[in-house]
Amino acid sequence: MKLLAIQNRMGIGDTVIFLPFIKAISKKYNSPISILVRENSKAVEYLDQTNYIDKILILERDKKLSNKHGGFFGTLNLIKDLKKQKFDKVFIFNSSLRFNLIAKLSGISEIYQYPLFNKTGQHIIDTPKKFLKDELGIIKIEDPKIHVGDEIISQSIKKFNINKNEINILLGIGGSGPTKRVPSKIFINFMDRILKIKKCRFYLATGKNSGEQIILKEILESKFKDFCLPLDDLSIKEILPIIKNCNLSICNDSSFSHLSAALGIKTITLMVDTPIIYGNYNSKMFPVIPDGLETVSHQTSGKDKINPQKIFDKVLEILN
Repeated sequence: MKLLAIQNRMGIGDTVIFLPFIKAISKKYNSPISILVRENSKAVEYLDQTNYIDKILILERDKKLSNKHGGFFGTLNLIKDLKKQKFDKVFIFNSSLRFNLIAKLSGISEIYQYPLFNKTGQHIIDTPKKFLKDELGIIKIEDPKIHVGDEIISQSIKKFNINKNEINILLGIGGSGPTKRVPSKIFINFMDRILKIKKCRFYLATGKNSGEQIILKEILESKFKDFCLPLDDLSIKEILPIIKNCNLSICNDSSFSHLSAALGIKTITLMVDTPIIYGNYNSKMFPVIPDGLETVSHQTSGKDKINPQKIFDKVLEILN
């Protein structure tokens, strides 16, 4: 049986959040499932070893009509591409009539989809849960899971001189926007506290954006430089086994918080400008919010109010 899931939300985080629903479908039909996702999901970098995923198909479509799947002729290209795969069932995690028609014209006999023309108020967790319960009778939903081979994990220990007698901590210091990036001084303050009682090494995960690079530079110019390894020159695929060797992660609301938790690593999420659901949907996530607040959402702007003592206390709780 050939199965397809269409998840066209943008970015790594949303793609990871939908993995439990995709896995649940795979488990129900006892068959790996192919996914159609956007290129900026970067799924090929972190799902190529995940055993419930079959093929990763890329939706080459954005605002540019010249893209392979953009505009009218792009729709025809997508129909042609899907028809070649000869899928038996498709599960569409949106309410788009376009995707419904594409699935029908691709010759897929069984189509399961969110209610058409009903995009308003769709919750990122509750809506797909209801969808699977109503359509397939699936009730149990697990945490997101990403797989990395044992051999690759072992190789990374040698390649990056990872000492298992130390506390290895991933610091996800980047973020997709400036309001999500906790200042370097807060990470440095935490590092100062933890190094007084534990022997640690910090792996600094961030992108090449200039704002992210400033935070990275400030940490590397601190007195803790020799305890740090920057990862910004590595691909996500190269970083995954490093994360898997860590004892825990401390991350801004970034792709690394989602990837880390999906790898089964206990992850402290620093939630400063995004709905709290993005930092607590996985049982491996432990959110820390700005001082003086009970929750966070868009426009909270709390990056300067994260208390390093709270991070420190949460780390000790996890380690103990």
